[in-house]
Amino acid sequence: MNFSTKKLHVNGLNFNVFDEGKGEPVLLLHGYPDSLKTWRKVIPLLLEKGYRVIAFDQRGFGETDAPVNVEEYRVENIVKDALSILAALKVNSKIRLIGHDWGANIGWAFSIACPQMLESYVAISVGHPMSYLNDGGFEQKKKGWYTMANLFEGRAENMFSANNWAMLRMFTDNNPEADKNWIPDLERPGRFTAALNWYRANLDPKYAVPKDKETPTTVKVPVLGIYSTNDLYLSKAQMINSEKYIGAKFSYYEINGAGHWIQLERPEELVQAIEKFYKSI
Repeated sequence: MNFSTKKLHVNGLNFNVFDEGKGEPVLLLHGYPDSLKTWRKVIPLLLEKGYRVIAFDQRGFGETDAPVNVEEYRVENIVKDALSILAALKVNSKIRLIGHDWGANIGWAFSIACPQMLESYVAISVGHPMSYLNDGGFEQKKKGWYTMANLFEGRAENMFSANNWAMLRMFTDNNPEADKNWIPDLERPGRFTAALNWYRANLDPKYAVPKDKETPTTVKVPVLGIYSTNDLYLSKAQMINSEKYIGAKFSYYEINGAGHWIQLERPEELVQAIEKFYKSI
């Protein structure tokens, strides 16, 4: 489909935003190294089911502004982006939230901070942050090596982009999306660093913000966790064990044979699982 988007200036940045449909609002949050185009196969299916679908290029990605300072990519700032966009679009009812990859991390944070705004949350690929840290097992530690590599400023950029992005192509298993969207986006000046700053701002101790009190971690809205068996970067355990951190209904759905980008590989099955979950709550 051809996306008709508009620019919104909120939270100090210009955002590229998609907003169509007139039913219950569904907000889609993409991850690394994507843009709202990663939802291009899912959006028509949700629109057909009568939802109002909202998606946007997150800060640093696609056609949205890319701040220079690493600290501006902290999760709390990105949650504010979503809140500001919803306010600008005059979304006054509860929303159904769906996030993938880093977008799933933002979705977990949104769910913890603003449960009153949500009907439900669907986390694709990435489980609850505490489960990722504590319950993903050795498999997750092995699969997640790249998160530490991404913290090396300058070196990570050079490693993945050298020789016509050979390492990025290998890392993503020669996914056709690399040539179609990722590399054209990331090779623009400053854009690859902006994308990697999501990791640095939230995982590098030198950018950590001291907290005066313990941050809540319990999610109090119904959650569906979706995992794909051929995900190269995430373990099944980190998703299933997310249930430990949810004080509401938790459902789990597994997509056999799909890789990390479920929304591109199995959009119909993904939307069917989401719709079944919606009907169950």
